[in-house]
Amino acid sequence: MKKITYIITALILGVTIFSSCDGVRREPGNIYMPDMAYSRAYESYDKRDSTKFTADIYNKGGDKIFYNNTPVLGTMKRGELFPYSLPNDSVGYKMSAEVKNPYDTIAMSKAQMDEAGRLFNINCAICHGAKGTANGPIATAGHVGGVANLTGGIYLTMKDGTMFHSITYGRNLMGSYASQLTRAQRWMIIKYLRTLQPKAEAAKVTADTTVKK
Repeated sequence: MKKITYIITALILGVTIFSSCDGVRREPGNIYMPDMAYSRAYESYDKRDSTKFTADIYNKGGDKIFYNNTPVLGTMKRGELFPYSLPNDSVGYKMSAEVKNPYDTIAMSKAQMDEAGRLFNINCAICHGAKGTANGPIATAGHVGGVANLTGGIYLTMKDGTMFHSITYGRNLMGSYASQLTRAQRWMIIKYLRTLQPKAEAAKVTADTTVKK
């Protein structure tokens, strides 16, 4: 009798297990905070429904949701450095020389330096050349004049902060790269550029000769 009871119990247990694995029953059931569990995908450059959204800062409120694709004022994305606060004027340019490169105290890894070189070749080499000697395709084709040779002259003694200021706001014919490169990437590129320049002693001789001329 006990044996029959064990067999029936095993059969019931087996049927329960197999029925619970049925594809029809693979529903998650009720989800707590479903918007967080399954976030809605958003295409940054997709056209928004004008009946639901507005990008007009002077026409916020009502039945429409205000959204203009820009970060909330005062916020910064994860991993980003603190905002650069110097103004884009002659005073800010002069003061930028006092701003220190954060990678002077944080050693860059080989992977970071390789990435900095890749970013330099994508964003800078088109004019300045892969070696920074002003022989990029745009410079040699004559489309843009006065491209700087970053491996000589004033650039040997120019402070990292001043270079960062120029990359951030643009300088002379060069436009701003603040939207293409994060603050960390701009500082990394400057450290990479230093590896293209002559070593300290040779740089001093070159700089002195430039000044005397």
